[in-house]
Amino acid sequence: MLINKALGGGRPCIPLSSVTASFVLGAALVLTGCASTGEKAAAAQANPADPYEDINRKIFAFNDKVDNYVAEPVANAYKWATPEFMQTGVANFFTNLKNINVVLNDLMQAKFQQGAADTGRFLINTTAGVGGLFDVAKHAGLEQNDEDFEQTLAVWGVPQGSYLVLPFLGPSTARGIPGSVFDTAANPATYLGGIGVPVSVVSMVNARANADGALKFIDEAALDPYVFTRESFLQWRQNLATDGKAEAKSDLADLEVDLLDDETRSGDAAKSKTNETDVKPVEAKQGLPEQGIEKSAPQVQGAASAEPVKAAAVSSAPVVEAPAVQNGGAHSQAFLDAKSQYEKARLDYQMLQAEGAKKKSRKTRKAK
Repeated sequence: MLINKALGGGRPCIPLSSVTASFVLGAALVLTGCASTGEKAAAAQANPADPYEDINRKIFAFNDKVDNYVAEPVANAYKWATPEFMQTGVANFFTNLKNINVVLNDLMQAKFQQGAADTGRFLINTTAGVGGLFDVAKHAGLEQNDEDFEQTLAVWGVPQGSYLVLPFLGPSTARGIPGSVFDTAANPATYLGGIGVPVSVVSMVNARANADGALKFIDEAALDPYVFTRESFLQWRQNLATDGKAEAKSDLADLEVDLLDDETRSGDAAKSKTNETDVKPVEAKQGLPEQGIEKSAPQVQGAASAEPVKAAAVSSAPVVEAPAVQNGGAHSQAFLDAKSQYEKARLDYQMLQAEGAKKKSRKTRKAK
C-alpha cells in the first residue's frame, strides 16, 4: 500500500520455503493496511473496485488485531534496541537487494535506459556501498526507482481487478497476487534456505518499523481507516503503473474544472446584476408619470430635473446596456485572467517534464 511504499521501501517478498509459524509472524510484521478501525465516524462510499467490501473489512479488522498485538510490539522493540544508523543500513541493504527485481521489470517494460541506470545503481551500492549498506549511488546522481511485476502486468494491459485484503498480508488486487508471486521468485532471499527465513523476518520488522509513523497518522486522522487505506493503496498503485502520468492528468483536469466553475459563477453573477438593472427602469417608468401630474406649474426646477429620468424610462436600452457592457467586460477580463493562469500552469508543467527528462538523460549518459 501507499504507506508501505513511502516508508517501508516497497513491498517485501516472503520466501516460499518459510515454515508456517515464521510465515505468520513475518507476514504480520509487514502489514500495510493495519490501522485501528474503531467506530466509523461516517458511512463509507461504495467503490466499484471493492465488490467484496464486507469480507475485506473483516479481514482488515483481523489484520489490525494481529498488528496491534504482534507486529507493533516487535517493531517497537526493534527500534528501541537498534541504533538509527543500523536501521538505515538495514533498509539500504534490502532496497539494494530489491533492485535485482527492479532491473528485471525494467527490461520487461522496455525501459532500457532506466534498466541500465538501475543496473549501475545496484553494482555501485553492492561494491562501493559494502553490500548495499550505504547508498553511494544516490550521491552519484542515480535515484532509486520502484518497479515490480504488477506494474509490468499493467503495462502489458492486464486489468487491475478487484481490491482485496489478504490475511496477514494487507491490501492487494487481483492483478497484484500473481505480481507478488513473481516478485517473491525474483528475490534472492527465497533461495537462501534456512538463512532466508531470518533475513526475510528482519526485512519485515524493518519495514513495519519504518511505517510506524504513517500508521499512527491513519489511526489519529482517518474517519474511516479502511476507506483511507483502500483509496490510498489504489491511487498509489495507479500512480506507479502510469509512472505518475495519471496523477498529472488528474491535476490538469481538476484545474480545468475549477476554471470552468469560476467562469460559470462569474456568468451567473453578471446575469443577476443585469436582471436587477432591468427591474429598476420599469419601476421608474410606472411611477414617474403620476408624479408629473401631481406636480404644480411653479415647480419648474423639479419638473425639469424629472425630464431626463422620464426619457430614460421611455427608452430604457441605454440604462440597461451600460451596466451590461461593464459587467461583460469584467467577466471577460476574469475569464482571460483565469485562462492565462491555466496556460501558465500547463506551460510550467511541460517545462518541468522536459527538465526531468533532460536530467534523466544526463544521468543515463553518466552511468554509461
